[in-house]
Amino acid sequence: MIRLALVLYSLIGTTLAGSFVVAALATGHDTLWPILMAAAAGAVVAVPVSLLVARQIAG
Repeated sequence: MIRLALVLYSLIGTTLAGSFVVAALATGHDTLWPILMAAAAGAVVAVPVSLLVARQIAG
């Protein structure tokens, strides 16, 4: 299941990080640090999400 979660993280992590960056830009945070913090937050949130999705797929 960990291998599946790692593969899913490569997809889920980039999607969530990108979504968080778009949300930061849409709210007017257009400097470096808010964008980096949004990308890091998306990457951190993606860890439990990918584990949850892997658990659901593995049955």
